[in-house]
Amino acid sequence: MQATPAPDTTPADGTPRPRRVIPIATATSAERNRTQKKRLAFQAGFFALFVLAPVFDLLRFDLTAGHAWLLGMEWRLGLDDFLAGQIGALEAGANVLLRLFVPIFAGAAAFLWVAWKWGRLYCGWLCPHFSVVETINKLMLRASGKPSVWEKKLLPPWQADGTPRPRDARWWLAVVPAAVFFAFLWAVVLLTYLLPPAEVYGNLFRAELTRNQALFIGVATLVLSMEFLFARHLFCRYACAVGLFQSLAWMSNRDGMVVGFERKRAADCATCLPDRESACDAVCPMRLTPRNIKRLMFTCTQCGQCLEACEQSQQGNPQGPLLQWVSHEAARQNEAGFRSGRDR
Repeated sequence: MQATPAPDTTPADGTPRPRRVIPIATATSAERNRTQKKRLAFQAGFFALFVLAPVFDLLRFDLTAGHAWLLGMEWRLGLDDFLAGQIGALEAGANVLLRLFVPIFAGAAAFLWVAWKWGRLYCGWLCPHFSVVETINKLMLRASGKPSVWEKKLLPPWQADGTPRPRDARWWLAVVPAAVFFAFLWAVVLLTYLLPPAEVYGNLFRAELTRNQALFIGVATLVLSMEFLFARHLFCRYACAVGLFQSLAWMSNRDGMVVGFERKRAADCATCLPDRESACDAVCPMRLTPRNIKRLMFTCTQCGQCLEACEQSQQGNPQGPLLQWVSHEAARQNEAGFRSGRDR
């Protein structure tokens, strides 16, 4: 049987369109896919921990009892004995230092060391807010072709593996309810970090919330709904103190892990997707350009989605992907390559 020739897709001006190659999965791409599945599992597990930690007294501050809970045990500063006149001011100060400031500074130091070495791993792999950001991004992308209402143009209608990117306006029926649901869940959970969870959930299920409880949940749900719908990226990039300090620590380490780009092969990015668009730009949840220099990747969450997209789009290329995680001297050379390219 004679094969049917492919239709001529050459435009009228004679310029050939970029040829699309549907990649075949390899062991490397499977490894990338496992990385994203692992990241999703970490996000789901940490979100569950975020919701359940107050329920099991793993971490919360009880305004009713006037003390914190940590790993199922009461956590007090040791000031009760001082107020009762049983200990002096020096011993009370030592209690506050050892039970409050030492744990806080030790935890912060460990957290910032991880960020100094590997970047905003907490944001990309654990943060319960960022997992909501990504979820709503995906729903909004399905509904409108854009991951955010502030995106200037539609994303390419192709996914990194060459398949069409589905779009259906009916998905808006899921976007708004999802944002409101997550906002309500966050509001309730935040309240359980301040009041006994049994009281909060009991009053909620019986529809007997106190005035203050109902006011807190109502206002928080409204504010968070607006944030999840319209400003979730802006919050992560400009308003989140946790993310900001991670980024500052990371930027101070020239050897820290960063997404490296083979600048000498930049021409391959022009044919990554039709119309000279790049797959990595389309998948970044923070709406960054992954091929940029480090200081312009200030809010990179090290989620690795750009690496996976590059891997998929370049599987027809024997030279392999252009993006990969690099650190130490390779990270320095990556920056040097960008500077030399800019200066030419």
